Amino acid sequence: MKLGKYLKDKFVTLVSFMLFMFLTSILLWLFHSSKELLIMYSVLAVIFLLIAVGWDFIRRKKYYDKLLKNLEQLDKKYLVLETIKEPDFYEGKLNSQIMYEINKNMAENVKQYEKNVVDFKEYIEMWVHEVKLPISSLLLMCHNNKGSVEKKYIKQIKRLDNYTEQVLYYVRSEHAEKDYCIKEVPLKKVVRDVALKNKDDLLEQEIDFIVDEMEHKVSTDYKWLVFILNQIISNSMKYKRQNVTSKIHLWEEEIGNRIILHIKDNGIGIPDQDLPKVYKKSFTGENGRKHAKSTGMGLYIVKSLCDRLGHGILIKSVEGEYTEVSLVFAKNDWYKM
Repeated sequence: MKLGKYLKDKFVTLVSFMLFMFLTSILLWLFHSSKELLIMYSVLAVIFLLIAVGWDFIRRKKYYDKLLKNLEQLDKKYLVLETIKEPDFYEGKLNSQIMYEINKNMAENVKQYEKNVVDFKEYIEMWVHEVKLPISSLLLMCHNNKGSVEKKYIKQIKRLDNYTEQVLYYVRSEHAEKDYCIKEVPLKKVVRDVALKNKDDLLEQEIDFIVDEMEHKVSTDYKWLVFILNQIISNSMKYKRQNVTSKIHLWEEEIGNRIILHIKDNGIGIPDQDLPKVYKKSFTGENGRKHAKSTGMGLYIVKSLCDRLGHGILIKSVEGEYTEVSLVFAKNDWYKM
């Protein structure tokens, strides 16, 4: 709080007081009061004015300076009233009461909004579970009748299955810690199950799926890791190069207290300008616009889940040559304690 702005705000009050002093001095002079009385009256009036204005300014400055300082230091600004004492002047009390009522109303609205969001997410999760049942049935029927069902129909059903799975994991990703179970998971088993899930597409697109010998186990949630790896493999298949023998190569590496799972393809790669943005929500980039219908959600969900699980993810790419995704796992044994 600055003195100049405070005095400017009190301009009318100060001018009115000075005018009152001037008029009373004239009246005293007209009644032939002594010069000494006029001077003493003026000095006392100015002294009392300075004391009143100074005292009012100091208590207001103390309150508002602390209010602004606490406001700057808080992440949740609406809690600022909890950090200061109630002021001892009427205007401050009125402001505090107004802010309290505003905060109370805001908290009620936010609570209702959060409840609506939770209800909606629960409904979406339930809906996805329900809709996956007929999709799974369709996939099973297509598998049992490969000769009589055209591949284009099977392909679209698989896309539908993948997108519904994305929705399910996206809804759960915000509170993944309520759903996952951390334990030792062999990388070999995860890679094998993802390969089986994508077997038909790999064969149909004539993609060489190369897996080096794997012997390490990592601390993770099996179900979530399968989803993460499946999204990466799906991207590799989606953005393959034409007129070349497509390859997806997986291998593990141990560096210090970390285990790294590498997934490298020889697809179209990612442009340099798009590489820093691939984790952004709904970002499709140049490849998504040119080569495939992309939602831009796959890597966003993958990054969110990796962060929740405590895993790292790194992507290297050269446009027109390759893309390499590395999943980094810390070697932990806390669950054995």
